[in-house]
Amino acid sequence: MITAEHLTRRYGTFTAVDDVSFTVEPGRVTGFLGPNGAGKSTVMRMLVGLSRPTAGVAHLFGRPYAALPNPGRRVGILLDAAAQHAGRTGREVLTLSALMTGVERARVDEVLAVVGLTDKEAARRVRNYSLGMRQRLGIANALLGDPEVLILDEPANGLDPAGIRWMRALLSGFAAKGGTVLLSSHLLSEIEKVADDLIVIGGGRIVAQGTQEELLAQAGDQGLEELFFDLTASTAREGVVA
Repeated sequence: MITAEHLTRRYGTFTAVDDVSFTVEPGRVTGFLGPNGAGKSTVMRMLVGLSRPTAGVAHLFGRPYAALPNPGRRVGILLDAAAQHAGRTGREVLTLSALMTGVERARVDEVLAVVGLTDKEAARRVRNYSLGMRQRLGIANALLGDPEVLILDEPANGLDPAGIRWMRALLSGFAAKGGTVLLSSHLLSEIEKVADDLIVIGGGRIVAQGTQEELLAQAGDQGLEELFFDLTASTAREGVVA
């Protein structure tokens, strides 16, 4: 389980995230939606200890991420597919992660197969990967420790339609086995086909959250896309964040 309680992050006079609270339940895929600059990535960085909240707390399994013993075995993270060593091969990236987290090296081959990277592709330097291949490698790294929780920031960027379908099936299967998934995107169309629950952020604030069915009922004839546009646009106009 993931819990955020009154998370706030300020940079001087600039408020990037303002009093954000939510819960992400096991066995479900939760879509974290909002336009670019809404605060999604900042919230995710606070969840995994890369940014310190100005106020509020974030817990995974009832503890801060940094307090988890060997957190890479319990939480799989992909926040930036470009943040991988360009001079190493894909296999080397995963092998080093396996060594640091105490994962058997045979697991490297398993996750490469799961994400569809061939032996030839795994032997290439990451600098020669397309964005879609980097996304697959990043997802492989997130899965390496056989985690119970996945936190993925815009993982569909760079994937072709077949890759997006593959990712949806992967995440649905992970949740069906009891895993917890928090998946961010600025595009509703990427999320609505896989997410059980939705959290919508705009201007650094949560503007809507609930199951897809609950939010569809709230949207009525207007439709989810128009509802989300209205909610996030009105919050941005209040001038909390850019």
